Amino acid sequence: MKLGALTIMSSRPRELARFYSRLLKWPYIREEGPRTGEPPEAGYALVCPPDGVAEPALNFDYEVNYRRPHWPAVEGEQTSTMHLDLGVDDLEAAVAWALDCGATLAPVQPRPDEHRVMLDPDGHPFCLCLN
Repeated sequence: MKLGALTIMSSRPRELARFYSRLLKWPYIREEGPRTGEPPEAGYALVCPPDGVAEPALNFDYEVNYRRPHWPAVEGEQTSTMHLDLGVDDLEAAVAWALDCGATLAPVQPRPDEHRVMLDPDGHPFCLCLN
């Protein structure tokens, strides 16, 4: 087996795919609009690593019942079931870039000297980790 893609559910999949495309500097490959009866923000999008980069693609798919996760977890609220760890050489520069792309800094930072927890525009946490 080989991991080909990771699918991230979203209330705004095409917008979230554009965020990750910019953040990672990966090509925005394709998108599909909403199906009949879905709201305009629904749909699907695909972001792939550049040629020669052996990492899985990122799919973004619409979830009608999507609820923004709480990080850190809050009892009785939607939790994040997974997150992305992104390796970086310069933590401060990476945080600045992520913020410029539309991320926010999470309110809790367990190990700020080693990594920073960020939230994407739909609330999914991701970590910027020193290589």
